[in-house]
Amino acid sequence: MSVEAVDREAATSSRPCTPPQTSWFEFLLEESLLEKHLKKSSPDPSPVQLIVQFLEQASKPLVNEQNQVQPPPDNKRNRILKLLALKVAAHLKWDLDVLEKSLSVPVLNMLLNELLCVSKVPPGTKHVDVDLASLPPTTAMAILLYNRWAIRTIVKSSFPVKQVKPGPPQLNVMNQIQQEKEVTENILKVLKEQAADSILVLEGALKLNKDLYIHTIRTLDLLAMEPGMVNGETESSTAGFSISAEEMQCQVCYDLGAIYFQQGSTNSTLYGNAREKFFRTKELLSKIGSSLHYTIDEKRLAGYCQACGVLAPSSDDASQPATPYSRIHSCLRSGNYQELVKIFLEDNSTPSLPVQFRQSVLRELFQKAQQGDDALNEICFKVCSCNSVCDVMQGRPVGIQFNQLFLKPTKEKIDFLLEVCSKSINVESASESSKRKMAYFLKNLCLGLEDLQLVFMISSHELFIALLKDDERKLLIDQMRKRSPRVNLGTKLITSFYDIPASASVNIGQLEHQLILSVDPWRIRQILIELHGMTSERQFWTVSNKWEVPNIYGNVILGIKDNLTRDLVYILMAKGLHCSAIKDFVHAKQLFAACLELVTEFSPKLRQVMLNEMLLLDIYTHEAGAGLSGERPPSDLISRVRGYLEMRVPDIPLRQVVAEECVAFLLNWRENEYLTMQVPLPLVQTNPYVKLGQLLAATCKDLPGPKESRRAAKDLWEVVVQICSVSSQHKRGNDGRVSLIKQRESTLGIMYRSEMLSFIRKLREPLVLTTILSLFVKLHNIREDIVNDITAEHISIWPSSIPNLQSVDFEAVAITIKELVSYALTINSNNHFWLIIQADIYFATNQYSAALHYYLQAGAVCSDFFTKMVPPDVYTDQVIKRMIKCCSLLNCHTQVAILCQFLREVDYKTAFKVLQEQNSHDAMDSYYDYIWDITILEYLTYLHHKRGETDKKQIAIKAIGQTELNASNPEEVLQLAAQRRKKKFLQTMAQLYF
Repeated sequence: MSVEAVDREAATSSRPCTPPQTSWFEFLLEESLLEKHLKKSSPDPSPVQLIVQFLEQASKPLVNEQNQVQPPPDNKRNRILKLLALKVAAHLKWDLDVLEKSLSVPVLNMLLNELLCVSKVPPGTKHVDVDLASLPPTTAMAILLYNRWAIRTIVKSSFPVKQVKPGPPQLNVMNQIQQEKEVTENILKVLKEQAADSILVLEGALKLNKDLYIHTIRTLDLLAMEPGMVNGETESSTAGFSISAEEMQCQVCYDLGAIYFQQGSTNSTLYGNAREKFFRTKELLSKIGSSLHYTIDEKRLAGYCQACGVLAPSSDDASQPATPYSRIHSCLRSGNYQELVKIFLEDNSTPSLPVQFRQSVLRELFQKAQQGDDALNEICFKVCSCNSVCDVMQGRPVGIQFNQLFLKPTKEKIDFLLEVCSKSINVESASESSKRKMAYFLKNLCLGLEDLQLVFMISSHELFIALLKDDERKLLIDQMRKRSPRVNLGTKLITSFYDIPASASVNIGQLEHQLILSVDPWRIRQILIELHGMTSERQFWTVSNKWEVPNIYGNVILGIKDNLTRDLVYILMAKGLHCSAIKDFVHAKQLFAACLELVTEFSPKLRQVMLNEMLLLDIYTHEAGAGLSGERPPSDLISRVRGYLEMRVPDIPLRQVVAEECVAFLLNWRENEYLTMQVPLPLVQTNPYVKLGQLLAATCKDLPGPKESRRAAKDLWEVVVQICSVSSQHKRGNDGRVSLIKQRESTLGIMYRSEMLSFIRKLREPLVLTTILSLFVKLHNIREDIVNDITAEHISIWPSSIPNLQSVDFEAVAITIKELVSYALTINSNNHFWLIIQADIYFATNQYSAALHYYLQAGAVCSDFFTKMVPPDVYTDQVIKRMIKCCSLLNCHTQVAILCQFLREVDYKTAFKVLQEQNSHDAMDSYYDYIWDITILEYLTYLHHKRGETDKKQIAIKAIGQTELNASNPEEVLQLAAQRRKKKFLQTMAQLYF
């Protein structure tokens, strides 16, 4: 993301925006609000989110004065919250598909247990011991709903689940996830232990012949009003949502079928039970039609029925034609593989088997063949051929398995393959698209064969003749006859680059196309030999306009007299540079090595050029591979880099980027001693990147010492100031006035600012980046009209003034700081000093929400997300005061008051002033638990008493009354209390601004 984009994003979030959501507690205050909210087209929060919020608030444990966790009280508030959750579920018509999709197992377990409770099911009663027929309809339906969910959850837990990719490790989030996982596992354990009882309950429900009722919002309101009656017929128990007996049985049969099918893997007789339930579900579905209140996945039901027909065939099926699935399953079980091949051939003519099923059968055959049954190799090929031809006809690519099985083609394999192709297409009725797909497959089959007799078998077949036109067949056969046999590179040793024989000539256009695509140096040379043998008029290095070679190299290469050698060197270098640019380092190295071998024989100058490019490639390879994990480069590579910088060979064309990368490489691997003391002086004087690198290395080398040296820092400062200075010139206008013109990119320095930025973006060493950041921060702070300074490490080593202040382009300096900090944070987003610089930049540009984000992030990364205290050198008084100002300007006044406690000397004046503000955009009294200063709490009590705000006054009094804040406590206890509140407050702030 560019700096401008980051700025725009920060600008849009410069104040905390209150989301237009209805809070959960508003539904407690206004009884009719829930129904109005649920009637909206897209309510926010959604119904399932409301269920989670209501139950979460109702089940929050309490902490008493002794810091002991107490279970949630059974008070009016919590009962109403639970009732609200039930009302939302009633609005969703108790649809388990919807509830299971959006609610976790613990939440849904709590919800359904509450339903059992309000439906007058006596607690502790075993459902299997209850006579459903004697219960009120709503009570019976609640029991059925709970037990249906229980077995559905067991079935769902047996399916593999894709693991969610974890985000950044945060201790409290990880603890919550682990706790929820443990609770879910405990609930599943109980459900599995009670699975047999749940199945008996549902089996008993199938005997009920009366309609049942399920609670609606209205009946739940009636239950809340009437006195408690256990299992008594009341208006609310029969006034709910009516579910017919057939609809109930349809749902129960489907769920029972699913649990029986899941248990069938350990007890195969249960597949029969599953079959019975699923087919009963189909009967009831056809009878009920579309009047179901709950939906059943009919595709899944059809799949279950098919699977049961295979796993548990019934005597009733004898009169019905067997399905392909059951026939295939029977063949695999009995070992009748010839019949299996016949089924696949039949299906190729009229495809009905899904591709996934075909592949699973082939995998099973492969597994059996690998276990030692060699007779299955032929069957594997035949089934694979059927699958591959089916893929071709349906527009899918041919799989690698077919190519592996067809590595050694025989007459028998060709015969069978042609039989499959003939049965897979009806030439007379097939579409033109299908004919072209089959023709293309047969044509490619011929081109892949070396034996001309096998090619003739295909080309003389009636299907081949019918699908390919005469001219297409003749062209293909001519190509096959003229081509030379393939060279098996695996068996024939290539002794020299020039030993590869050129193949017979083919079409020039095809060869040029191959030349563009190939990255194999041996193949490139072979193609060029063929092309030069066909014509001597073309310059083949111009075939592609994407082949780019730096001008300093191009002038030397194009001076080679031999046309073939010139084309070959140019193309090998261009392709090597391209592969290096796209990080395909393996092919780049092969291309450069071949080019080096070629030029070594006739051009020492180009030989040195290739050695330089291979050095650059090795630097890229290490930095993109082992270097990312912190592994130091081999000493050989460091020696080659030093050798390049010390090289004194005249008339060698040199790319500036090579020296630039070499210097960046040495800085990244802390070769400061070499850069400072051993780099040749002429190179420092002539190469700006070497000079800049030497000054950076010398400055960094002096930093860890007991006394920071100013000489190297002063030299680096002067170089950077000159780069950031603007050259000014006077121009007289038409009116005779003299105006001043500034050039944005200065030519006074050793390089342009954009070049310096490009060089810095190659650096990864933290100390080097910190040093250059510190320099630019100091340069920014020198500006006369600056209001808010930016802080940085080592800022004292730089000069405190500039002789010609007007010459510095401070706008460019500000842009550079933003770009440098953004880049540095991509290298290490957990460097708290860099995060503070980023925060100060946003603070200085009045982007207070973004500034708070980075101030909090800086504290979080050095305190394990505020589980430890933030070091005082990170949250200095200046940082805290800036956080206070950010919150104040965002109208978050309670946050300001709390932050005033963080200062070494509590700022009571500011705290008291902001607490008087009544228009605060934060959580106000919800934050009182984070205040540990008794004076501020006493002032809050007085303030709320004066305003007549009794509830808020009680909250403040409760906060004062906490024993750990008693002024008589030892200092250690008071400090611990303050630290605990600091950490909790900062965690809350982080959740708000992250």
